[in-house]
Order: sequence, then structure tokens, then C-alpha cells
Amino acid sequence: MFLSHRLYNLLSYFPSVYDFPHQTVFMSVAAGASTLEHKKEKVSRVKSLLDSSLMIFSVPGSSLTVKEVQTLRRKLPETTTVSVVKNKLMARALEGTDFNAASGTLLKGSNMWFFIQEDIQGSMKVFQEFVKESNKKDTHFPMGGVIEGDLLDSAGVIAVSKLPSKKELYAKIAGSIKQVPTKLARVVKATPTKLARAIKLATEEKKEE
Repeated sequence: MFLSHRLYNLLSYFPSVYDFPHQTVFMSVAAGASTLEHKKEKVSRVKSLLDSSLMIFSVPGSSLTVKEVQTLRRKLPETTTVSVVKNKLMARALEGTDFNAASGTLLKGSNMWFFIQEDIQGSMKVFQEFVKESNKKDTHFPMGGVIEGDLLDSAGVIAVSKLPSKKELYAKIAGSIKQVPTKLARVVKATPTKLARAIKLATEEKKEE
């Protein structure tokens, strides 16, 4: 009895063996819930980026240091976001968006995604300078992208990035509009006799009718 009592007192200082499985299960459930919430938040953030993007494209996300990625982010336009997103999370975020075409061939391997709101040309220029300076031109290039629902291959992404931006197009249109009155005035001044004759003939024909 004495030995059993001492043994009981000794064991009372330690958790029962039956407590460990319950504790492990509780910790696993808590960790799982935390991970699940984190994934949901990540998907929500990516969806928000997709909603505000004009174009997205991916490049290999491997063999990039944290310092290199930070350097790239600082040089990109303010309206462009770059982020490494796991394929499963990206697939969930793409569902029901205009960029769902990327959910096929582009979700393979490690990917770093560019979410571009407006400055496609500027974003690609920064990226190309980055891979050149970091000697990654042969290994890190656009794998593909999506714009206005259309899936682009690597060459397509490069081609789109060479198109003029909205600001450049607006500037050209504005310049063309300003030139129209000037050109019209030059034509009128250059042929006053022909214009006067045309007006006179039209007036005479109207009176005869």
C-alpha cells in the first residue's frame, strides 16, 4: 500500500499517458485551422489582385533569393504586384475570374506571378533588366500570361508588352485631334477659289429648284 501510494504521488506530477493523444489531436486541429485560415486569406488577396489587374503573367519562382525579389519589387511600377503563389491557391483564386485560362498549363512547378493594373510595358522592361543584371535571362522568362481572357504563351506576353500603353495611345489620339483643325484650315486657305465656286454653284442650283 505504501509503495502504491508513493507511486501514485510520483505519477501525479506528470501528465497521464492518456492525455498525450488528446493534446496532440487538439494541437493538430488548432494548427490545421490556422493553416486553413491563412490559405483563405491568401486566396482572397490574390482574387483582389486579379480583380484590379489588366494582365497577369508568370515566371519561374525557383532559384530566387529574398533579396532579389525585394529588389525587383522596389523597381516595378506602383500599380504592379509580384508574388509567389502556390498552384492550388492560384487555381482557387482564378475560379470565376477573367483570368481562369491560366488554370491549365501555367499552374506547373514554382511560379512567381505579376499582377499588372496598367503599365504592362514598364513592368516588362523592369523585369527584363532584372534578369539581365542577375544573370537569369536564360532561366527566368515569362512562361505565359492572360489578358482580356486570352491565354498567351511566352512570345505572346513579350509581344503584348511592346504595345503602346494607354497613356501613349491617348497622347497620340489627342495629337491627331489637334492636327485636324490645322490641316483643315490649310486646305481651305490653299484652295479659296475652288471652295468659293463650289458654294456659288450649290446656291444657284438650290434657287433653280
